[in-house]
Amino acid sequence: MLRQFIQSLLGSLSALSLSACSPVTVLNAMVPESGYQHRADLIYGDHPRLKLDIYQPVNSTVTSKPATVIFFYGGGWETGDKADYKFVAEALTSQGVIVVIPDYRVYPEVVFPQFIEDAAQSVGWTKQHIAEFGGDPEKLFIAGHSAGAHIAAMLSVNPLYLQQVDMQPQQLQGMIGLAGPYDFLPLKSDTLKQIFGDESSQWQSQPVNFVTNDHPPMLLLVGTDDRTVLPRNSYRLADKLKQHGNSVKLVEFDGYSHVAMVAKLAKP
Repeated sequence: MLRQFIQSLLGSLSALSLSACSPVTVLNAMVPESGYQHRADLIYGDHPRLKLDIYQPVNSTVTSKPATVIFFYGGGWETGDKADYKFVAEALTSQGVIVVIPDYRVYPEVVFPQFIEDAAQSVGWTKQHIAEFGGDPEKLFIAGHSAGAHIAAMLSVNPLYLQQVDMQPQQLQGMIGLAGPYDFLPLKSDTLKQIFGDESSQWQSQPVNFVTNDHPPMLLLVGTDDRTVLPRNSYRLADKLKQHGNSVKLVEFDGYSHVAMVAKLAKP
């Protein structure tokens, strides 16, 4: 069901032709302004960056309380702005889903695992408050692209983080990862070495190292032409999850690059 839901979103979207403008600017310029209600800058923590946006579908045919997808954007754990992902929110709200997009702290202000802890805090806030926006707190999904997929995966496989907000990963209905880095050691970039710390402890940053037999269902989406985060990351995590009896689906998109894996959510 989860796989069919996401495939139905992606299957109907065509390729984008980007101009010399910022790709995000182009994407968002094509996004319809109707079909959703946008609640911006809701505070979920005690730092200026710890705010989130909620997008609620309007005129939805869904009769019960809708599911909620909390989407974590990428940016190499260094950059990102929730306002840039209106196109993701529109794609999902058009399917009757509530969308939550949090900002989280990034390097150099913080290093691992603080951005994971921020993400956990946003999930805890959403579970507590989503009913106020018409959502069902028992129907929470988390998703992410690139570094955001890494964050979503860590929340799904390592219970340490959600325990800090009195939750367990099993309370999530599913995790959707687009082009995620899940098994990316050894580190070559000096910046990544700063973000993930001493070599002796870097293993703690790898989702694949925390796989057991009791995780929420996962849908891993990967582009075969991704040269930024190699597809083997998704293959290895999927294999490990299957070996331990978890529910996981791996879907390949032939010819898709790293950016295309999220950009193709946008209309047209």
